[in-house]
Amino acid sequence: MAKEENLIFGIRAVIEAVNSNAPISKVIIKKGLTGNLASELLGKLKHENIPFQYVPIEAFSKFQNKNHQGVIAYTASIEYQKFDDILPKLQEQNSPPFLLVLDRVTDVRNFGAIVRTAECAGVDAIIVPAKGAASVGSDAIKTSAGALYNLPICRVGSLKMFCYQLKDNGFRIISASEKGKKDLYNADFAGPIAIVMGAEDTGIHPEVLKLSDEVVRIPLKGKIESLNVSVATGVMLYEALRQRSL
Repeated sequence: MAKEENLIFGIRAVIEAVNSNAPISKVIIKKGLTGNLASELLGKLKHENIPFQYVPIEAFSKFQNKNHQGVIAYTASIEYQKFDDILPKLQEQNSPPFLLVLDRVTDVRNFGAIVRTAECAGVDAIIVPAKGAASVGSDAIKTSAGALYNLPICRVGSLKMFCYQLKDNGFRIISASEKGKKDLYNADFAGPIAIVMGAEDTGIHPEVLKLSDEVVRIPLKGKIESLNVSVATGVMLYEALRQRSL
């Protein structure tokens, strides 16, 4: 099956994609584009032998609603990986596997930001359901700052059945929910773990919560009752990273 192409808009986003070894087929650059970032991009494109072309400003007219900054990269779409294919590598690595499961997180920008944070926090792979997940397109790629090219994204048919698979392979499942009876700072993030985050409106599916080894909450001291899912994920992942670095 032929791959569809995604577009990456903006100088910094394209630089990050190049740094991440994204499969870029070509880059178009507005004629007369100058500046330090533009020079940095040009140097990287030449060094990596990535085809680029200077085009008139009219070529960007159909992308007026995008913050392209005079640069657009054409890149192959992100391919989902099979968890069964990466599991043996996770089990053989020196550090205990660290997974992130996203239950019905559909906002593309939130998804991209989460991937960026997860990659920085050392997550080994992200798992999403086949239905009810954000699309891995150009907006997600840009928001992830290229992290989508460094972190495996696995799609599974049923998160409930996937939880059983995790348990069979020695993973502990830690879910974040306002229904949690203890703060995340009292949870145990050691060993092979899978952190589950749900959408802001629907949360984590009850069947997944039942299969969780721990359900924890993020303490909130203000009047607003919830965090953005991207921010909440960052809080969870970095508490896990803190504990696993001790």
